[in-house]
Amino acid sequence: MPGVIKTLGGSIREYKAQTIISPILMVFEVACECTIPFFVSDVVNTITDISTGATTAAEESQHMIIVLVILLALAIVSLLCGLFGGITAAVASSGFAKNLRHDIYERIQTFSFENIDRFQTSSLVTRLTTDINYVQMSFSMLIRMAFRAPIMLIFAIVMAFVVSATLAWVFVALVPVLGIALYFIIVQSYRIYKQVFRKYDALNESVEENVNAIRVVKTYTRENYENEKFHDANMDLSLGFTKADRIVAFSNPAMGFCIYLAYILIAIFGAYAIVGTATGSGSIFGELGVGDLSALITYGVQILSSLMTLSSIMAMLAMSGASAGRICEVLREESTLKNPEDPIYEVPDGSIDFDHVAFKYSQEAEKYALWGVDLHIPSGSTVGIIGSTGSSKSTLVSLISRLYDTTEGTVKVGGIDVKDYDLETLRNNVSVVLQKNVLFAGTINDNMRWGKADATQEEIVDACKLACADDFVTSFPDGYNTYIEQGGTNVSGGQKQRLCIARALLKSPKVLILDDSTSAVDTKTDAMIRASFKEYIPSVTKIIISQRVASVEDADMVIVMDNGTINAIGTPAELLETNQIYQEIYRMQHNLGGLE
Repeated sequence: MPGVIKTLGGSIREYKAQTIISPILMVFEVACECTIPFFVSDVVNTITDISTGATTAAEESQHMIIVLVILLALAIVSLLCGLFGGITAAVASSGFAKNLRHDIYERIQTFSFENIDRFQTSSLVTRLTTDINYVQMSFSMLIRMAFRAPIMLIFAIVMAFVVSATLAWVFVALVPVLGIALYFIIVQSYRIYKQVFRKYDALNESVEENVNAIRVVKTYTRENYENEKFHDANMDLSLGFTKADRIVAFSNPAMGFCIYLAYILIAIFGAYAIVGTATGSGSIFGELGVGDLSALITYGVQILSSLMTLSSIMAMLAMSGASAGRICEVLREESTLKNPEDPIYEVPDGSIDFDHVAFKYSQEAEKYALWGVDLHIPSGSTVGIIGSTGSSKSTLVSLISRLYDTTEGTVKVGGIDVKDYDLETLRNNVSVVLQKNVLFAGTINDNMRWGKADATQEEIVDACKLACADDFVTSFPDGYNTYIEQGGTNVSGGQKQRLCIARALLKSPKVLILDDSTSAVDTKTDAMIRASFKEYIPSVTKIIISQRVASVEDADMVIVMDNGTINAIGTPAELLETNQIYQEIYRMQHNLGGLE
């Protein structure tokens, strides 16, 4: 727990003043509230004395006025402290949650693909929303009620002893009973809440998957299946919360039992004390006036209500404790990719070398995704990579831009180990168009400037022309100011791919990697794109991963991948003569039948 507090405490930052002021104001509020019953009892006792003739109103008038002024002042101070304490607590908790969201999001941006693989997207969304909401509520309660309740408990017990040291032991005796019950409730509920939040992840995963694939769901008329899957996840979550809430619900009956038991005991023992005081016979409970009994009952309410507040705080902490732990997992996660101490900020050329490279996605994995890769790609050359699905084509190129680090061996760009480069420099010079093309909500110009933030309109148009995207962009009524919906849902797959290629070209890279990025483009446009590359960016090293032989037939060399290893390297003509895998793919795509 201290480690969690230290980790989360770093997100308070500029809200430290409000975080400190709020509990201080709570202390003053509680002091006033606990002092008020003492003076009220004095007023009641004075009125009783007047009514019994023990004293006269004239004699007590000045005293009464002073006490009433004190009561009014205490009430005003208590009100102001509570008001400003609530405001500062709201500012502190909201600001803390804002900083926490920022810190988590910023941390996620530093993650490598390996780090992201450890957290599901749905889980990260839950941590950024639901978990932070619970932590925010707990933080607000901690700097207000968690200070107010124990201080109120202590003040009220002390004042109860001031009024009647004998009867105050009734409250002290009940505190351990209630404390044991609350401890049991918190321990059990915390264990269940930890399981519940994993179910939250499953629910969010179901929603995210369904929304992202809604077209596929409707195409295959699987709405009923998805509804049932969501219903199961939702019901599982509901049962988890019900189980936890059922345990937490025991706190109210336990609290009610203690409160009413205290009232009964105070009423009985107080009555004996008052009667003994009035008759002069005395009692084992000491002397007690009517006002004193009133004050004791009030302090009893304050003591037990403080305990009830503490039980609510503990229940919230049990719930948010699991959330806090999950948030800290993200904040403490260190990226597996880091800049070297003295990074290189210039990439000499686009040559690429793989030297005895092996790679697996996690240290615990038994099987290597890549094994025994030795490869040299000259700068400015065009390289095709072909192979069956799952042959690790994408894995191979992901090591060039250091999306992952090699498990064994080295990868060099421009003759320098990629681990020696500044990450931003390397990725600006090794431009990758991934298999999953993503466009963001905004205009086409906005999306293009992801490649180069200060790109001019002329540069954007030139890049789109190279990617054969200018024709369809200019056909839109708003041209380059056409608004792209989230995920690029209002453009076709081929148009999306060409825009993503243009965006990558704006970086003016030394290496351009197209990871099956023309699969949705017709063969004529594909050929035009390749011809543009050959004519206008001859010095850029171009790596084209494709399932189509036609997309790599103009390459200077073609790499054939098979089961995580390089099966063959050669020109398209050489491979057509000598390599069985390439021959098989060629014959299948050219409708020439299988091999003899």
